[in-house]
Amino acid sequence: MMLNKLTVSFIIIYVIESLTIIVQSSFIVAVLGREWVKVKRLSPVDMILTSLGVCRFCLQWISMLCDFFFYFKPNCVYLTLTLTWEFINVLTFWLTSLLAVYYCVKVSSFTHPIFLWLRWRIPRLVPWLLLGSVMITCVTIIPSAIRTYIRVRLITLQQLPRNNTEIEKLHVFEQYLTTPHKLIALSVPFLLFLAAIILLMVSLAQHREQMQHRDTGGGNSRMKAHVTALKSLSIFFIFFSSYFLALLITFLGTIVDRRSWFWLWEDVIYAIVCIHSISLALSSPTLKRVLKVKCWT
Repeated sequence: MMLNKLTVSFIIIYVIESLTIIVQSSFIVAVLGREWVKVKRLSPVDMILTSLGVCRFCLQWISMLCDFFFYFKPNCVYLTLTLTWEFINVLTFWLTSLLAVYYCVKVSSFTHPIFLWLRWRIPRLVPWLLLGSVMITCVTIIPSAIRTYIRVRLITLQQLPRNNTEIEKLHVFEQYLTTPHKLIALSVPFLLFLAAIILLMVSLAQHREQMQHRDTGGGNSRMKAHVTALKSLSIFFIFFSSYFLALLITFLGTIVDRRSWFWLWEDVIYAIVCIHSISLALSSPTLKRVLKVKCWT
């Protein structure tokens, strides 16, 4: 396949963005891994960020392989890689949502018994929530595994004497299975993420109203915690929402043309991921401390 200069430029940008994300993810995992070895423990936020770093590292390598296979020669290997990509991508969505829920529970000032119980228990629950995210993702990916089997079957049938009836049935089944499943698989953790941000905003508004009637040091400290968490989650929301919408547009196939716009669209998506990875790194006190030291030395 002959590539024009513009396409080659987009591919180079894409590779640079991908390598940047891989370096960012490696930095997060290396720093937090070293912290774990030194002090024999990690904070709940750092546990989630380490898991996100590992997922992003693996996801980006697989994304590069999938994109090049898709553009140049889709085959059974590409389908297997796509299934792996979908698994890690959905897991990344759940982990990002878990991070938002953790901030919401720990910082919000709601006095409902459920919130009080969660605030006390959630630091100990984080390892189990991480395991739960993996298990939910395994269940979620089952329709994708069925779809991959159907696509492999279609490739096999196309190489044999035509059985048009079976091919048509498989095409229809795949069509009804693909888009709804992808929408649900990504929408559920995204809505959970959105709910956590809304609850934190409501909590901040309530706390601010209470502070108008009294001015205490503890209240000011609580307000600062609210604002800090909300700033972090607002950055997450902007880029996580952009990534979510970009993936939906890709899945629906309404904008992306395989030849003309594929690499430009990939550049846009992974530029968002790159900035989101930076915001994730800045949400950890450990990572921010290391970055400050590196910048000053």
